[in-house]
Amino acid sequence: MAGLTYTMLDTTNLSTAEIYGKVLCDLGEQHPEIIGLSADLAKSTKIGVFAKKFPNRFFNLGIAEQNMFGIAAGMANAGLVPFVSTFAIFTSMRALDQVHTDICYQNLNVKMIATHAGLSFGQAGSTHHCTEDLSIMRAMANCKVIAPADGIETANAVQAAYETNGPIYIRINRGFDQKLYTKMDYGFEIGKAVQMVDGTDLTIIACGSCVYQAVEAAKILDTVDGIKARVLNMHTIKPIDVEAIMKAVHETRRIITVEDHNVLGGLGSAVGEVIAEGGKACAFKRLGIPDEFSIIGLHEDLMSYYKIDTNGILENVRELMGKDFEEDDDWEDEV
Repeated sequence: MAGLTYTMLDTTNLSTAEIYGKVLCDLGEQHPEIIGLSADLAKSTKIGVFAKKFPNRFFNLGIAEQNMFGIAAGMANAGLVPFVSTFAIFTSMRALDQVHTDICYQNLNVKMIATHAGLSFGQAGSTHHCTEDLSIMRAMANCKVIAPADGIETANAVQAAYETNGPIYIRINRGFDQKLYTKMDYGFEIGKAVQMVDGTDLTIIACGSCVYQAVEAAKILDTVDGIKARVLNMHTIKPIDVEAIMKAVHETRRIITVEDHNVLGGLGSAVGEVIAEGGKACAFKRLGIPDEFSIIGLHEDLMSYYKIDTNGILENVRELMGKDFEEDDDWEDEV
């Protein structure tokens, strides 16, 4: 990527993390109040390009994540807009006390860009796997939680984060995600799902790297099985799009969620809460990492192992389509 002149049109050729770095530079040129912070991971999280361009607005705090988030809170209190970059595992767990008390409790304008999320750094082992962060961060009052599906969506999320006051947690992978979008203006909005595929037989609700897998599964289901699967890119986990979920329940009656995260507390749990409170019956299944620490391996192999890739989604959709959720399709007996 050396020597690349960045424009929004170039985003389709960059990894998700690289796009974050490039977009932050673009925003930094327009908004001098934006500053960058990292905990000795500027190169890995790609905020290093911002550091190179704006050396006086970048701070490397060393391997001291708790200090970094406390300092970010103080800078936000002074009117700056800190973008804090480190691995998701360190943001959501190692520095959680500071994220909770210094940032979220005070509702400060800090943007937390958490990279290497889920199992995307699978070969690094359990210390670097992060399959609990969605559960943790969506429980933080005042904090919005976004899991972009690809590079262009990351660009939109970073832009929207700057324009939205308050703490925001953006969860991205190690990089090199599959490309879903070819243009920026597809209607990204915090809190609003994007329908990727229309369908009436079943709805697959996915986030992050699983959205591409869901779209591919929907294509195969259509051509091979004759199953019309709707696919929702639920890029915002909090606030979640209640309207899109309940519309899917009403129109398709079968819901599968797919996430590179523990099945407890993440996207599946958030969708399940909406369905339970909505009072409409449906067949429902959560795909993700079971209640265990993941095995170690490459991301694509782990996605296959835990059946959150295209083949795993196909297997579970076909199984769910064979289940009856009630005797009839009559809504009158619903609470």
